Amino acid sequence: MNTKLTGLHHITAIAGDAKTNVAFYTDLLGLRMVKKTVNFDDPTAYHLYFADERGTPGTVLTFFYWGDIPRGRPGIGQVSATAFTVPQGALSFWKERLAEKGIATSNLPTRFGESGIGFQDPDGMPLELMESESSLNLVPWVRDDIPEGVAIRGFHSATGIIGDLTDTEILLKDLLGMGELEREGNRVRYRIAEGGAGRIVDFVVDPSAPRALQGAGTVHHIAYATATDEDQETLRESLHNAFLGVSPVMDRNYFHSIYFREPQGILFEVATEGPGFAVDEPVETLGEALKLPAMYESRRADIEKALVPLN
Repeated sequence: MNTKLTGLHHITAIAGDAKTNVAFYTDLLGLRMVKKTVNFDDPTAYHLYFADERGTPGTVLTFFYWGDIPRGRPGIGQVSATAFTVPQGALSFWKERLAEKGIATSNLPTRFGESGIGFQDPDGMPLELMESESSLNLVPWVRDDIPEGVAIRGFHSATGIIGDLTDTEILLKDLLGMGELEREGNRVRYRIAEGGAGRIVDFVVDPSAPRALQGAGTVHHIAYATATDEDQETLRESLHNAFLGVSPVMDRNYFHSIYFREPQGILFEVATEGPGFAVDEPVETLGEALKLPAMYESRRADIEKALVPLN
C-alpha cells in the first residue's frame, strides 16, 4: 500500500524547566527555536519547537513543559532514543563540546555501518548523534560557535522499544507503507519513502524491558510526515477500517494531525507538511513572539503572566 509518508515530521517530548531546556537545545546543540506557543490542552504550559532555520519536517523536536512533573522511564510502548544526524567526522567536535559542559557521552556500537554517540538532556532524555552520509540536504541553523561542517542537520532516526514485533510490523508495512531495511540482533530498521537520514525508524524488540512510564525526559509521541491533506485522509480511512482507533483530523495551526497507537502502545501521529511555521510570522523572526491558538487569544494577558520567562 502506498500511503505517501515522506519521512519523520516531528518528535514531541516532555520536559520540566523550560528555561533550562531552551538553553540546552539552542545554545548547546545549536537548534533554532522556530515557534513559541502553548499547549492546546493546557495554555498555562509552553509548547516550544526546535528545528532548522524554517522548521522543515524531519528536523523538528518539540516539548511540553510541566515544572513539577516527575521523571519518566523509557520502556515498552515508547520512543526510547531520538537521534540527530551530523556530517562524517563531526563526532569529535560534539564530544568535546558536550564534555566542556559536563555532559557525559558514550560511544554507541556501530549501527548498520554508522558511528554515533549517546548522551542525555537535562531531564535525562536519551539523545544520539549519528554520523551519516545520508541527509535531508538541509542547510543547518548555524551559530558562530558551531561551524556549518559539524552542525546538526535534523533527525537521523528514532528508536522505539516493543515487546513483540508481529502486529507492529503489520502496521508499519501494510498500513504505513514502510519497508524493512536491515536487522542487527534485536534491532529492526524500517525505511520511510526512499530511506536515509530523517526517513528511518528503528524498533528494538525486548520482551524483558519494563513498560514505559511517561514523565519528564521521555517522548510523548512521534510524528510522520505526509505531503497533503488528501494523503492524510486516505491513510486515516485505512487506519479506521483496520480498527486502530485513529483520531479525527486536528488542526495544529502549523500542520494537520491524526493520532493513533501502534499495537505495543507507542503514540503515532501523521502530520501534514504544511502550512508550516511561517504561516503566522516571518521566517526571519520565527520563535521570537508568543503565538497563541485562536481560541486562547482573548486570554493573552493572563497567559503571558502565567508563563515563566525563557531568558
